[in-house]
Amino acid sequence: MGLKEDFEQHAEKVKTLPSSPSNENLLILYGLFKQATVGPVNTARPGIFNMKDRAKWDAWKAVEGKSKEEAMSDYITKVKQLFEEASIAA
Repeated sequence: MGLKEDFEQHAEKVKTLPSSPSNENLLILYGLFKQATVGPVNTARPGIFNMKDRAKWDAWKAVEGKSKEEAMSDYITKVKQLFEEASIAA
């Protein structure tokens, strides 16, 4: 299985976590997902009163230097880590 297929599989798998990840982990996943699928940030930073979208934009901007392949690999690693944490907590 190639990296892209593995990434897509983990993007679906993360939706089946037994409990919702923390906001911090959700933002990390969001940033890596956007970097892997879109590439570098291509929109203006949302205004200060739009805190949710601003936090998501900041998470994406934080990983802007990664290649799409690096972001895919980091996303897969993060999803695996979240599943390991979920199984320890259960």
